[in-house]
Amino acid sequence: MKKIILFNLLLLMVLGLQAQNSIEVVIAEIEKNNTTLMALKKRSEAETIGNKSGITIPDPEAEFNYLWGSPGNIGNRTDFSIKQSMDFPTAYRFKNQISDLKNEQVLLEYQKALYAIRLQAKKLCFDVIYYNALIEELTRRESHARQIAQSYQTKFDTGETNILEYNKAQLNLLNASKTLESKEVELNAQLAELSRLNGGIKIEMNEKKFQPVMLASGFDQWILQAEQQNPMLAWIKKEIEISRKQESLNKAMGFPKLQAGYMSESLVGEQFQGVTFGLSIPLWENKNRVKYAKANSLALESLATDNKLQFYTQLKALYNKAADLQQNVAGYREGLSQYYNTAFLKTALDKGEISLINYINEFSFYYESINNLLVTERELSKLNAELNQFTK
Repeated sequence: MKKIILFNLLLLMVLGLQAQNSIEVVIAEIEKNNTTLMALKKRSEAETIGNKSGITIPDPEAEFNYLWGSPGNIGNRTDFSIKQSMDFPTAYRFKNQISDLKNEQVLLEYQKALYAIRLQAKKLCFDVIYYNALIEELTRRESHARQIAQSYQTKFDTGETNILEYNKAQLNLLNASKTLESKEVELNAQLAELSRLNGGIKIEMNEKKFQPVMLASGFDQWILQAEQQNPMLAWIKKEIEISRKQESLNKAMGFPKLQAGYMSESLVGEQFQGVTFGLSIPLWENKNRVKYAKANSLALESLATDNKLQFYTQLKALYNKAADLQQNVAGYREGLSQYYNTAFLKTALDKGEISLINYINEFSFYYESINNLLVTERELSKLNAELNQFTK
């Protein structure tokens, strides 16, 4: 007996892994083929290069002058100079640091887009699983309705039932068939959306079972890890660092700019050459820039605090809702296994103990419970995907 139980547990684990792998295979394909991600990756590469532009010292300046003398007996004059100007040296260190931080932000922006598309794809996968399971259930219902309709067709032909009962059986079959057709249309729409995310490449997905959702037992401990993995919160932290570096850069830009070079001057019988030095003293150019950078840093810190709070409250609400849905799923499964026995209803109908309309009504309660279970499982799976959207 223990061996049988162990075997069944292992079988469930294998099936669960297969279903998970199926979703992960779809996600991996979409990450590889999604055209939006391809475009964003190229843009990220361009921005990374752009952030490294304009942070070095300016290009050197060369100047040559040839001046004709008048009267002609004084000869001509030739001047040549080459100059190199630069900001105060520490400015370039801060410019490089800001450039590195911006490039880290570029990666975080790409990650944010990647996580968003991955979450969208996972939700679509859960929609597909839902419709696959529902269509399988509706196919059984349609087959059952067809058997009832054929049975009442025979009874009507032999005069064992009246036209009203016959019509009820046919309408029951019609409703079952049309409901099945409509859900097949909706399934195809979800598969088409998955194909769109996959760069137009068709995706096949036949999963029909939702896997059990295991919520983290300690929310406060789990949320700390989720915060660290959230690219948007990390992006804001980088933005604060950039603003702080910008404060230091603006202070450095308030120091004198330096200029050094070489200059030569040639006259008839005379030549002068030597080095040149210069200073550019910023009196008004950087006015209020340091104050602005400090104010911007404070504003960004307030924004980071608000975003962290919003993130916490949003996930807390999702977590609580997921926990309630988890209980609902367990309640539906327990109720379906305990209270419904469709074989009893069929026996009662065959013996004439209940009418066809009562039989259909009784089955409608069972069908509604199955539908509600599938809807709840889908919603629970989507909530769990949102809670863990920043992890693979």
